[in-house]
Amino acid sequence: MKGDLCAYMLQESRAREDTARRRKQTAFALPATLHVLVHGVPVVGVHPIHDSTAVTVGEDGVICCWSSELKPQKTKDAFDGGSLNRKSKWASCCTLMTECNKLMIGTGDREIQFYDLSTLDPYCQINALETIPLTLSHSCLSLDKYCILYGDAEGCVTVILISCFGDTLRLWNKLPKIAGVPSVPMDRAVISPNVTFVRWKVHQDWVTHVKYYADFQAVVSSSNEESSSVVLGRVLPLTDPEQRLTEIWEACYGGKIKKVQLTWTPQLRASHDQTAFSINKGVKTFDLCGKHSLLVTGGLDSLVRMWNPHFSGKPAGILRGHQAPVSYLCISSEDSQIFSVSVDNAVKVWDIQEQHCLLTVDSKESGIRGDITACSYSSSMKSLYVAADNMAVLSQKTRPRRRGRLVSHEEPVKCCGYCEEFRQVVSCSEESVVRVWDFDTGRLVFEFGSTHAVTCMTFDLSGRRLITGGRDGCLRIWNYSNGQCLKTLKKEGECRAVLDCIFLRVHSNFYVMSVGQDRNVSIYSDVPADFRHVQKPKPSWQDDQKKGHKEEILCVAHCPPSLLATGSCDGEVIVWDVVSGRMQCRFTSPPPDEQQHTDGIDASVTSAIFLKSSELQQFSMATALVTSGAMGYINLWSVHSGGEHVGALKASRTQGKITKLAKTEKTSRLYAADQMGYIYIHDIKKFAPSQKSQKDSAENFWRAHTSRVTGYVTYTSHQKRTRSFISSFPSSLQVVADDQVVLTSSTDCSVRLWSDRGEFIGECADAQLVSMSPNSMNQRKAHALRALRATLTAGWSLRMLSDRRLLGAKVAGCWILLSLRKYAPDLDLPVRAAARNSKQFVLLCCARFCV
Repeated sequence: MKGDLCAYMLQESRAREDTARRRKQTAFALPATLHVLVHGVPVVGVHPIHDSTAVTVGEDGVICCWSSELKPQKTKDAFDGGSLNRKSKWASCCTLMTECNKLMIGTGDREIQFYDLSTLDPYCQINALETIPLTLSHSCLSLDKYCILYGDAEGCVTVILISCFGDTLRLWNKLPKIAGVPSVPMDRAVISPNVTFVRWKVHQDWVTHVKYYADFQAVVSSSNEESSSVVLGRVLPLTDPEQRLTEIWEACYGGKIKKVQLTWTPQLRASHDQTAFSINKGVKTFDLCGKHSLLVTGGLDSLVRMWNPHFSGKPAGILRGHQAPVSYLCISSEDSQIFSVSVDNAVKVWDIQEQHCLLTVDSKESGIRGDITACSYSSSMKSLYVAADNMAVLSQKTRPRRRGRLVSHEEPVKCCGYCEEFRQVVSCSEESVVRVWDFDTGRLVFEFGSTHAVTCMTFDLSGRRLITGGRDGCLRIWNYSNGQCLKTLKKEGECRAVLDCIFLRVHSNFYVMSVGQDRNVSIYSDVPADFRHVQKPKPSWQDDQKKGHKEEILCVAHCPPSLLATGSCDGEVIVWDVVSGRMQCRFTSPPPDEQQHTDGIDASVTSAIFLKSSELQQFSMATALVTSGAMGYINLWSVHSGGEHVGALKASRTQGKITKLAKTEKTSRLYAADQMGYIYIHDIKKFAPSQKSQKDSAENFWRAHTSRVTGYVTYTSHQKRTRSFISSFPSSLQVVADDQVVLTSSTDCSVRLWSDRGEFIGECADAQLVSMSPNSMNQRKAHALRALRATLTAGWSLRMLSDRRLLGAKVAGCWILLSLRKYAPDLDLPVRAAARNSKQFVLLCCARFCV
């Protein structure tokens, strides 16, 4: 009996360890995304930006902005500004100041140059430094106050504190130019009351890395020497109390602060003002984390050491595994992981708590070749950027996260759809993770990743295959039950992003059609007997090539048997005959009446649907086309009258852009979602064609999400402000008529279900349920509590009961609430609070206990 219990407990413990280990597992998409650096000039710095782009600076001063697909978007030679000795100038280090939109570069001419990040034009520079900056860093201390740090070959760390940073740089921008750059010598810059300068003598060898950490209010620097390999020290020296009182008195009564003359003689910190770590063979790289109170170091001995930053006597742990010197380290605090890169191009991921290696990627797997000159890890994008003979990006496949509330995805949801055949919901996130949910319970059934960057999706007519469109210009057909890619639909040559796609039947033939940034309608035949994995499109329609759209096509809609409508970002709508490929009619979305003479109105057509009902007598042949318009309006068109504009409805009360339209098949109800997250319901039968513009006609509306229901974003490309409709607008709003519910998805990472009256039913969420032992309570109560926890976590399995049963459930509901507090303290608090305050919680208790 005792042996069986011990075996059971050991098995349970191993199962929990395996579960925890699986949740910590991580992987990179291999091989890495690569771009060959043609000229072979070393990159001195690579810096990711939060919008999935990156900036690199070469040793020759060439600044390059990279897209998320690692394609050069903008390139500029920073040193080609009229200098006569252009070839002798070289960049030694750089850092990105995203807070103030500046790029800072240290040069071999003993300069620190500031560049405007938007235009890459030189803004100003600090010259006449004592030494060449070898490593450069910065930190934003407070509003408009910055700390600039650099280390040199003499083992010194120089600190420059600048308050009123924006005003100070604007003042320097007006000074005389040297080689085309406004310049201020260092000895003149320190005269300003906004600038504080100090130079510390920290190491006996050149400084390999320096950085300021606000959590510790300390400057951390490293060197290859052993006696002071890493030093944590104060930013400024402590001031004698009498001297400080004198300075305050002079500042208050003298009207100005006394500035001392610049001296390049380095100061030595007092022993109590710094903590020095002695490490064998010195340190090339380090990182410090305040959340875990952890310092990690790496160097020539190939070991990654973990330290308590407040104690320098002995490392808390040593991570062994690299076969070459470690050149880069980064701590991901939210994932509790350490990323390390060695000079043999090996990348390792370590778990902080367990102190073991989670993943190793060598150069053969990643495709990274040559000597690594710069690395940077972006925690927001979960990507590691490496510069060697080529630019490389290693993107993580899985990123386990814990949030304060249950969400459907860890990233914004691009699109979702409902499969009636299997009663399942399929959703795609911004990071191309596809998840399949059970419609009746809201539970996760299956998920798969490593897809292309998904922008839109649809199902075939049987509901058994999923078709996705991506940023790479390809369409892929999936068996979403097991994540197998069945076929790839791709054009020849350069492919541009697909923004919407549709599966349709024309007579006895089946087709997949897509639209996007190439401004054409792409047509692919769906033939079951065709076993080619890569399929090319059919020839384009003649009218599409000669008279088609002039701008990006954002949406496509089909009206059986043969009508097809496409809408573009310039507000133009074209109706096609699918059988002949001829253009039926074309028209442009008109501006609202009150904005007739206003320029710059966004008239893009982001969604379009056909209405075909015998009850719509106001349209000829009972066929109408509804398209999204400007300022929250939707436009109604009579297709068979040559595209006659019947009228407009103000669908959004906030004048937000309509991002998605949906309809019911058997009724005349029209659903509209805007970029503010609101859902509006309109009855088309009540629309009067005699009134060209009707306002506030919504029968009902509610806010379904805190963010847009998969709308569009803006970005800057080639110094021109344009719209990017990469987000697309597919299937983020869908009506499930049989159940009288509305399915929505949004950039707030959620997929939700609503009644047609706007009542919240539930949200798809994959919660981790903690198993409970039946011996801890009565068997009946244990099973009931598990069912209750699953119901509250899963979402919408039970419908509202009638109000007549409410009174009889109150006692059971109160008992379950107490049990929930006692036995399920780990259940998500917002879910508990929402359930406690709702009528559904009490009714669920009644359903589980009063049987």
